[in-house]
Amino acid sequence: MSDTFSILESCPLLGGLGDVAKRELTGVCRSRQYAAGEVIYLPASQQSSLCIIASGRVRICSSNASGREAILAILDVGAWFGDTIFSPGMPRVFGATAHDDCQLVEIPGDGLRTLLQRFPEGYAVALDQVSRRLWSTMSVIQDDVLRGTEARIGRRLLFLAQMHNRSDDQGVAVSFSLTRELLANMMGMTRQGVHRVLKNIESAELIEFHYGRVTIFDTARLQAYVDGLD
Repeated sequence: MSDTFSILESCPLLGGLGDVAKRELTGVCRSRQYAAGEVIYLPASQQSSLCIIASGRVRICSSNASGREAILAILDVGAWFGDTIFSPGMPRVFGATAHDDCQLVEIPGDGLRTLLQRFPEGYAVALDQVSRRLWSTMSVIQDDVLRGTEARIGRRLLFLAQMHNRSDDQGVAVSFSLTRELLANMMGMTRQGVHRVLKNIESAELIEFHYGRVTIFDTARLQAYVDGLD
């Protein structure tokens, strides 16, 4: 239970709940293992659990009729997904697949909603976290339609940072697992094309790729840089 409690404690979505509520929540959680490539849930499914990554990575993705996969995000340890639990009956737009062998802590949606009714102070933080994610997603859509390649890549990095950031502070350093190849896949670009653009952002000392991870040194500075691009 102590390991589960520490995972719940590190999840920003649950940041409004006190220790008593989180300890109670450990009683309804379950830990599940997924092998690399195993489907966690499919697009259009009515996913009913909030998932927190305890180990490994998960890709949020969709595919067309011919099997071509589009990746929205690769999520690392500590990230959460499955926010449709707050809208029971709504189908998922994207699916989730284990990118590596991974372990998830799954919280049944009905159990979490029942607990939040008894500890309503948790709703304000949960709503804030979901709203931040929605804002980041809408910003990605807007930039994909209206802006150039460098702005699109910078925005996607900010989107991924938001999904991994455990702090409400927008001016913090965030580090997570990501390679140039995976970023190119997410953007629908070649590795060479993404690399050329990333050199500009790296030369401004805003990010660093190192041994399969990217570090954004200051999310507020990267945000200002992206806002200043065409």
